[in-house]
Amino acid sequence: MKSLIIVMLFFIATPLLSFRQDISEPEQLDWNIHFKGKPDNNSPFYALTAMTWKYSYASTVYRNRVEIKLQNEISIDKNRSWVKFDKVKTEESKQNLLHHEQGHVDIQYILYLEADRVLKNRTYSVKNYKAQISDLANQISTYFDTMQRNYDEETEHGSNHKMQERWDKIISDKMDESRAAGNSK
Repeated sequence: MKSLIIVMLFFIATPLLSFRQDISEPEQLDWNIHFKGKPDNNSPFYALTAMTWKYSYASTVYRNRVEIKLQNEISIDKNRSWVKFDKVKTEESKQNLLHHEQGHVDIQYILYLEADRVLKNRTYSVKNYKAQISDLANQISTYFDTMQRNYDEETEHGSNHKMQERWDKIISDKMDESRAAGNSK
């Protein structure tokens, strides 16, 4: 069994016990539930949502064919996620910041959908399927890592409302596209 854990922008390979997750919607953030970590006072940001992506698979080789049984999971690390409420004074500011952080969760949900679809629906070589799966997973995580960074940069961490609206549409469209692609298989 092989696994990969991705914590926001960091990639860490580690063994993992079996798990299963079947989610039809991204988790909806709540300040009181998801942000239990101690704020990083050295950070210029007002909030951080720490997330993970884990996958593992069992493989069966039969003649010249490899079949994999994929297990795919995303989660929010509540103890590493934090918010600086002393910096976010108004209720409107709190809601705008939570909305921006929800965008990160929604992007992670799209990663979950795409990883599930792409990793399950490939034909792998019997000789090097482990490397192929690992390479493909790394490509997926790199793509979504870049998307997360672009989201923050272009929205100026949610403070540019016009760009936040643009990204809301991008995320919504990509989520719809990923769901449709997953349902067509």
